[in-house]
Amino acid sequence: MLKVLVVSLMAVSAASCAQTTASISSTAAIAPVAFATEPELMAGSGPAFAPPAFYAFCAERSDICASAGSVHKMTMTPARARELRDVNLLVNRQIREVSDMERHGREDVWGVPRIAGDCEDFAILKKKELMKRGWPASTLLLTVVTVGGEGHVVLTASTDRGDIILDNRTDALRDWTNVRYNFFARQSQRTHGKWERIVVAGA
Repeated sequence: MLKVLVVSLMAVSAASCAQTTASISSTAAIAPVAFATEPELMAGSGPAFAPPAFYAFCAERSDICASAGSVHKMTMTPARARELRDVNLLVNRQIREVSDMERHGREDVWGVPRIAGDCEDFAILKKKELMKRGWPASTLLLTVVTVGGEGHVVLTASTDRGDIILDNRTDALRDWTNVRYNFFARQSQRTHGKWERIVVAGA
């Protein structure tokens, strides 16, 4: 279970990411991401408290937890686009979705999954795999969204062609402006260990 608290003291509690894998699109349905001619990039609107489990995770895996750096947008090439697609598909197929309560006997545990995990674990593994392929940690941001009043974690890949969402609910890569989630907060690219609220597209 994911819990997030922002500076406005508005709390968002998220149920485990149960039963999302059944809705994953088939491999045949995967299409290349449609990059916008003039992408609308995510922007921060002030600090947000990180999910509590994030800090415990960072104490153990500061390498994957990292988000600050000089590179804020990866230059997108056909090879980089393939890496995003391949990693999203690989992790979605490799990891079985299981709630923290079922797996650990308690809620809100973040980690690098080997066989099973929930939404934030999928996102963490995708970040790890992309970093192995040369993506700077500062371009791969763990991101909290809400959908149907519940929290969910995805990975945002920040590129010069837009902010691309890697999600365990679908094998398709999507520009964040084409995703029907309420974007809430993500890792800061400016300060290690900090999170920022997200300016909603069109706001």
